[in-house]
Amino acid sequence: MKRLPIAVGIVAVGAIALAGCSATPGDDGSPVTITYTNFISNGGNEENLQKIVDAFEEANPDITVEVTTLPYGDYFTALQTDLAAGTQSDVFDIEYANYAEFQANGVLAPLTVSDASVYRPSVLEAYQTDGTQYALPSSFSDVVLYYNKELFDAAGLDYPSADWTWEDERAAAEALTDQAAGVWGDHQPVSFHEYYKALAQNGGEFLNADRTAVAFNSPEGIEAAKWLVEKSGTVMPTIEQGQGTPDFDTNLFKEGKLAMLHTGIWVFGAVADVPFEWDIAVEPGNVRQASAVFSNAVGVSSSSKNIEAATAWVEFLTSSDTMIDVRLDSGWELPPISDEAKLAVYLEKGAPANRQAVFDSLDGIALPPVAKTGQSEMQDIMTEELVEAQAGRKTVQDALASAEERINAVIGG
Repeated sequence: MKRLPIAVGIVAVGAIALAGCSATPGDDGSPVTITYTNFISNGGNEENLQKIVDAFEEANPDITVEVTTLPYGDYFTALQTDLAAGTQSDVFDIEYANYAEFQANGVLAPLTVSDASVYRPSVLEAYQTDGTQYALPSSFSDVVLYYNKELFDAAGLDYPSADWTWEDERAAAEALTDQAAGVWGDHQPVSFHEYYKALAQNGGEFLNADRTAVAFNSPEGIEAAKWLVEKSGTVMPTIEQGQGTPDFDTNLFKEGKLAMLHTGIWVFGAVADVPFEWDIAVEPGNVRQASAVFSNAVGVSSSSKNIEAATAWVEFLTSSDTMIDVRLDSGWELPPISDEAKLAVYLEKGAPANRQAVFDSLDGIALPPVAKTGQSEMQDIMTEELVEAQAGRKTVQDALASAEERINAVIGG
């Protein structure tokens, strides 16, 4: 039985305030309520998160977890607003890319980990500063190329393979696009996250060596930007047709109207029951193969009145057997565990058939570029300028030049 509802959908900026620090003191043994705001379960994994919540509450009957789920696109704006107001939840999601700023700003409580050996060391250490743990990894994942096998079969095309290049993908996308029928060949978000990866696939660098200035305004960077924005209106929908809105690409794929989709393995659950055959492949590269690898984590607010209870929830959410089973059974990203034998079970979980591509993608990793300051501003500016080019209001060259000037101003270049 679900005791606590999970709020899903596009929520106003103040949403995290509604799930603010309402926990009751528990030092006297009285029941405690802690609040948890997340983006990791949005888009099809809300019930999976609830299973973990239910198991935690059964094991800890004096602790209740109130959950609020926000779309990724709204989450960090809401979090920043509530951090500024001091109304953040007891526990909240963060990413590797913004951990350093949150830690430096003092909003994360230091954590005492019961058993550090449970975690994959490199992922655990990513959330340490000067030897102190300030967040615990909740999952890691990568981006792969989804494809609709039935659309490929109808067009008489070979399926994507690990040795595909951008040119292979482009040719297939053009052959598979039938705008009159509402069928599109490809979809790749026009965003910071897709751009830094495409840049790596093209042999470029996003930041200079000391992370004080950008390095993407280069021939490699221009070509990577064109690879993204020139898909719009040719092999993928335009902004006016809905491209860029939350879950638009996933829904288009589920409707059988999209042949190829660049997205993460967290979408497995959302497309598990589509009425057609589908599979995945390692994303094509140009100069080299490079896959975006993401690490999500959870932190405890340094202003929480129930840090001990919140820490107990954070550890359960990130290391319990329940979490491992739920994630592996549903294909909801990968648990951040060190036990390779448990991870091996992942390959036997059914669709997609080529789950090995998830691990093969780790052979070429493109980690998010992390600036010393201004990380969120850097990401927002890059996306804004790319969208300007996508919409035809700027040339790619002008958009990158503007992004270079604006980002350098906020990261200290």
